[in-house]
Amino acid sequence: MKRVITYGTFDLFHVGHENLLRRAKELGDYLIVGVTTENYDKERGKLNVHRSLMQRIEAVKATGFADEIIIEEYEGQKIDDILKHNVDVFAIGSDWTGKFDYLKEYCEVVYLDRTKGISSTSLRSEIDSIIELGIIGTGRIANRFIVESKYISGAYVKGVYNPRIQSATAFCEKNELEFSTDDINVFLDKVSAVYIASPHITHAGYIRMCLEKGKHVLCEKPLVLTRAEAVELYALAKEKKLVLKEAIKTAYAPAFNHLMAMIKSGTIGTVKDVDASFSKLCNAGLRELKAEEMGGSMTELGSYVLLPIVKLLGKDYKDINFYSFVKDGVDLYTRGVLVYENGVASFKVGLGVKTEGELIISGTKGYAYVPAPWWKTDYFELRYEDSNQTKKYFYKFDGDGLRYELNDFISQINNRDENNNHKLLNDESVFIVSVIEDFLKKRNVTVIQ
Repeated sequence: MKRVITYGTFDLFHVGHENLLRRAKELGDYLIVGVTTENYDKERGKLNVHRSLMQRIEAVKATGFADEIIIEEYEGQKIDDILKHNVDVFAIGSDWTGKFDYLKEYCEVVYLDRTKGISSTSLRSEIDSIIELGIIGTGRIANRFIVESKYISGAYVKGVYNPRIQSATAFCEKNELEFSTDDINVFLDKVSAVYIASPHITHAGYIRMCLEKGKHVLCEKPLVLTRAEAVELYALAKEKKLVLKEAIKTAYAPAFNHLMAMIKSGTIGTVKDVDASFSKLCNAGLRELKAEEMGGSMTELGSYVLLPIVKLLGKDYKDINFYSFVKDGVDLYTRGVLVYENGVASFKVGLGVKTEGELIISGTKGYAYVPAPWWKTDYFELRYEDSNQTKKYFYKFDGDGLRYELNDFISQINNRDENNNHKLLNDESVFIVSVIEDFLKKRNVTVIQ
C-alpha cells in the first residue's frame, strides 16, 4: 500500500483545497491529512485563522479524500509523522516549492500544481470572506508580498498589472497567479482590492483610479508625495466607503503597537524626546538612488522614522529643519529635527551613509530603547535610573513583516469598521507625507558637503 501525507490549515475551505486533496489522493492508495492547530499556526507566523480546528477537520473530512486525519501541533512533526505512519510520499502545494526538500531523506516529495482561478468557482459558504487581490508593480517588495500573503487567511492574490507586459507575464508565471495584464482597466475589473508596489511618483494616480473603480487600496510608503494628494485621497476613500491604508509595516507589527501603548500609558513618564534612525547602503543603479523616480533617503525611509514621532509627540510641531548630504539630486543622508511646544524629535535616514538603526524614546521617569533594526521590532527595554527596574520585552516579528499590514487590511475590509484604523490613523499618514513634502520642496533644508 502506497501511503501519502499532506498538511495544511484548510481555513475558509475552497476548491483549491479540495483539488489539492484530490491530487494528493491520486498519488497513492491511502491519504493522511495533517490539519494544523491554532497555536502552531501562530508559532509559524500564520495570522487570522477564521475557523476552529474542529470546523477545519470537518471540512477536510467532508471531501471524502482523507483516509486518516491527524493534528499537526509542533515544528518538526512532519518527520515524526512520516516515520510513524510509514509514509511513501509527502505532497504539498507548489507555492511551497523547495521548502520541504529536507524531507526527501525520508520519502518522496511532490509539489502539486496550485489551483488557479478559485475566485471563479463556488467557494462554499465562505466566499464573502476571501478578498481577491491584485498587485500593481513587479519589483522586489511585490515578490516579498506574494510570500507574505500565504500567511493570511482570506487573502487570495489573483493577478498582477505592469505597463510593461513582459514584466507582468514573468511575475505571473513565477508566482503562479491567475492573470497578468498591461491594461489597468482589465486589471481593476478582475479584483476587489489592490496592493500598490509601484514607484513613488505613480502612487497618487493609481490610488485615485482604484478608488474611483470601487477597489480597496493598500499602498506602499510613502502613500503620495504631497499633503494635498493625501487629504484628497483619504476623503475619496471615505466618500466611497473603501479602505485606504499606507503600508508602513512597522505600524502594524505587534511589538511596536505594544511599545506605543506602554509609553502612552506613562510607563516612562512624559515623553520629551524621540530619536529614530534607519539606514541601509544601496548599490548604484537601484530605483532608490534615481532622482527621476524621486529616490532618496527621505522618500525611501522617512515614513519609518516619522512614525514613532507622530505617534508620541503628535502633528503640531513648531519648527522643522533638515540637514542633508546630496549627490546627483538624491539625498544619501538626511537628519531632521522637529521642535514641539513640550518636546523635541530627531531622525536620521541614509542610503549612502551608515548609522546605528536604533530608536530611543526619552521620558521624565525613564526611557525606552529599541535596538537595530527597530523597524522590525521584536525586542525592547524600558530603562530607569535604578537599573534594577529595567524591564525587557520579547515579541515575534515574522518574515518580512508585510503579513501584519495585509492582515489589518483584510480585517478592516471584512469588518467594515472605520474604528479599526487606529494602528495608523489617516491624519498620521498625512503628517508623514507633509514632512516628506517639506523636504522635497527644500523648506528649511541645509545641504552639507
